[in-house]
Amino acid sequence: MKEASGELNMSVVIIMAIAGLAAFFYFALWPVIRNNMNSNTKCSQAICEKCPDNNCVEVNCHLKGKKGEDFKCVWKG
Repeated sequence: MKEASGELNMSVVIIMAIAGLAAFFYFALWPVIRNNMNSNTKCSQAICEKCPDNNCVEVNCHLKGKKGEDFKCVWKG
């Protein structure tokens, strides 16, 4: 009976560790990943200004048909 209790305790510890890692991923890492994917998708569909001296880091862009919504995208050269 003592062995079964020890294995049960270890199973609970492992399940709690996995739940903690899953919660950390879902609440801390996933929003960053999702925002980065959305930003990259938005920038790939955007119409961007040309960089005058090719030393730009970011440029102003807008989506086709939505002139009032300007945003910054990384200059890709």
